[in-house]
Amino acid sequence: MSTRVRIHQVRQGGGTGLRVIRAAPAPVRLALRDDRHWLSMYADREGARRLVELWALAARSAHSLVYLPIRANAAPEGVPGDGEPVALDLVLLHHSLQFPTASWKEVRGRLGAGKPHTASTPDRDFPDETDVDHGRWRHQEYRDHLDFHVAAHTLFVVGSSTAFREQGAALRGLVDEAPSYLHRHPGASHYCVELGPGPWPHARTRRQVPGSLHIQYADTWRV
Repeated sequence: MSTRVRIHQVRQGGGTGLRVIRAAPAPVRLALRDDRHWLSMYADREGARRLVELWALAARSAHSLVYLPIRANAAPEGVPGDGEPVALDLVLLHHSLQFPTASWKEVRGRLGAGKPHTASTPDRDFPDETDVDHGRWRHQEYRDHLDFHVAAHTLFVVGSSTAFREQGAALRGLVDEAPSYLHRHPGASHYCVELGPGPWPHARTRRQVPGSLHIQYADTWRV
């Protein structure tokens, strides 16, 4: 898989450097919003492919923030919501960076133009869903879970390389399974993937971020 990005080097306090990999503009549809009780994401065919490419890049880029600026994108018409949703960007990052999300607004404002680059990852960089041992996710000593943060109108998905790869196995279904899903299951309303932080389902994280990211495949939508 390959995707066009821009590479940014940003100096933080104390002279430390931070690398941000920013998705280059592309004719895809992706939207993300905070619907108060859950996080909702929508992707068309090319948007799903772009999301999977960047997710794979995050699994291999432990020293970078992978930034998808989609806050200005509208969600499909007619999707359910509770109250006034808040549009969000998306950042994927490795937990070892210990990046303070409160500083993101300042970092984002200093990105500049960046350098164009084509990033590549293996086509099958995620395991098959059947090869993921979901049972061990519930073991107390298991630590390779995702975590969610929200700051500066951005959802941060934080995890280890293992967490991104194992959760990416389900995410890959947006590319492999979703396009033909309604033909194979005429009674279904849509194809979706749900991701959550930690081993147990809960309504909100300890930071009061919704504890479910619902990613819905929407091949065509009216905006």
